[in-house]
Amino acid sequence: MAIKEVLFNTEEKMKKSYESMNRQFHEVRTGRASPSLVEGLHIDYYGTPTMLKQLAAISAPDAHLIVIQPWDVSVIVEIEKTILKSNLGVNPSNDGKIIRIAVPQLSKERRQEMAKLVHKMSEDGRVSMRTIRRDAKEAMEKMEKDKIVSEDAKFRGVDELQKIVDKYIAKIDELLKSKEKEILEF
Repeated sequence: MAIKEVLFNTEEKMKKSYESMNRQFHEVRTGRASPSLVEGLHIDYYGTPTMLKQLAAISAPDAHLIVIQPWDVSVIVEIEKTILKSNLGVNPSNDGKIIRIAVPQLSKERRQEMAKLVHKMSEDGRVSMRTIRRDAKEAMEKMEKDKIVSEDAKFRGVDELQKIVDKYIAKIDELLKSKEKEILEF
């Protein structure tokens, strides 16, 4: 296994870690209604946990309303139960065909709690990147020790690895900044 292969695999792992963190960020509630708040909820659909976005059309016609229109109206009660059980802090209402969720404005304290939460999530993302970097660096050091690559090749690989890590940490910081702005603006 060459240094390039280690770098390629490392970047793939970092990409997946970043995408996972990005999905978590989208699930954090801001003061604005967004379909991404509910589309990842798992609904018990005839005994099978199914994501809400696979069972219904989800839209946000304005900044304070989410509308869910299930393709199978028999699942509407199950969707409503799942939304109530989730920690979104919203009350769905249904008319038998569609579910409406009024998304209230967040209080200042709640906004600050959410900002702290996204800071913790971004720090977890950075820790994940550093863990992936450590594993890659150890793999390169093992290759050098086993005389598969030269010391110079290992150092070039470690430099390249650091550039990849810096790129993903910058992406995390950018994501944090935009999400924090979204949460704290009224």
